[in-house]
Amino acid sequence: MNLSFKNRIALHYMVATAIIMAVVFGTIFLIVKSTVIQNLDNDLSYEAEKHLNEIEFVEDSIQFINKEEWREREHTETQVNPVFIQLNDKQGLVMDRSPNLKQDFLILKGAADGGHYNAELTDKLIRQVQLPIKDKGETRGYIIAAISSESAFSVITRLRNVLLASYFVILIGLYYVSRFLAGRSMSPIQEMTRTITHITQNNLNERVTLPKNQDEIFFLSSSFNDLLKRIEKAIEKEKQFTSDASHELRTPLATLRGTLEVLIRKPRSQQEYEEKILYSLEEIDRMTATLEQLLMLARLETSAGRKKDSFIPISTLLEESISRFKNLIKEKKLKINLSINQSEKALLPHFYSNIIVDNILNNAIKYSNNGGTISIGVDIVGGRIICNVTDEGIGIKEEDLNNIYDSFYRSDALNHRQIQGNGLGLAIAKKCANAIQAELNVSSTYGQGTSVMITF
Repeated sequence: MNLSFKNRIALHYMVATAIIMAVVFGTIFLIVKSTVIQNLDNDLSYEAEKHLNEIEFVEDSIQFINKEEWREREHTETQVNPVFIQLNDKQGLVMDRSPNLKQDFLILKGAADGGHYNAELTDKLIRQVQLPIKDKGETRGYIIAAISSESAFSVITRLRNVLLASYFVILIGLYYVSRFLAGRSMSPIQEMTRTITHITQNNLNERVTLPKNQDEIFFLSSSFNDLLKRIEKAIEKEKQFTSDASHELRTPLATLRGTLEVLIRKPRSQQEYEEKILYSLEEIDRMTATLEQLLMLARLETSAGRKKDSFIPISTLLEESISRFKNLIKEKKLKINLSINQSEKALLPHFYSNIIVDNILNNAIKYSNNGGTISIGVDIVGGRIICNVTDEGIGIKEEDLNNIYDSFYRSDALNHRQIQGNGLGLAIAKKCANAIQAELNVSSTYGQGTSVMITF
């Protein structure tokens, strides 16, 4: 059934109410019906017991004692709701009956105590009770008392009709009332829907109006606004990333093109060709490194990048990383102080930890002054592996620390043009740290050095 949300709310509310009303109305009807019939049965039982004391046995016959007085009362009294009495023997033959029965007979129900039951007399509804007549412990016959039940059943029937009519009228009215109230309750959602339909990539700054009441819809609207804010930031970062990536790739391409164009303008010496080709190869290497880092960032952004990893001791990891940078370390005459405690317990995911350490150590080497010292310390604190990498290099300005994980961001890049880099190292390290629930904390003093604490 393809109903709108508003109609579904109204329908579900109506169904729930219908069940409750059916139980309540049914209970009311049964209570009233049983009370009316119980009153009839009490009157019948009273009359039957009373007239049991007004009978006599004449040989095999059963008769009323004061039957003439009954006839007299019929002529002198107006009986609004007369009681009919009849005597039957054990075989069911009528022995005697009250004068108001005239030529009619009450129906005997079997040859036992029939209790209370419904019957008819001259096509009129009556209620009967049948009791045994005993003499010296032996059943001699039966007394039947009856009273008209038409008015009682008329009340019951009318009550049933009123309850049924009220039931359907109330349900129909309830459906439209609940539908109206549901529509009013959903107006904030409809407003949210209208706002959402107008929001595109070009106007993500729009927000859903928050309802006055701080209910579920308020928190839904607030959560949606937070989502829009996160999406807006993500798209802005994506645009900035695309712009920076294009710039980083366009610069070496332009350099290559310019170099080659100059090279072919006129004949050159072999030395000039070699110099320009070597320069071009350097630019290609630079562009290749940038592309590889961009691809790594893209892989780390997806779930596919979070692959299963083997574990390796951190001592081995650090030694391998230092070995990869030995030429650069030797070139800058750097001293490496390595201090590792409890290394046999310090196991790390190889793939991600290797990328993190390589990027942190590479930065420490690049930004260290010639002849400086890089200190690397490892310890286990509270069950977690702590690795500190500290250099004595140029440092980072305090106002730039909040941006160091942004792609292509380089602190004070204009003053350090001689240092090669594209600002992707820490961004990649941060993505890898997130993948293995590691933490990076960078502290720095400009002009004195930088310390990076990696918590695995």
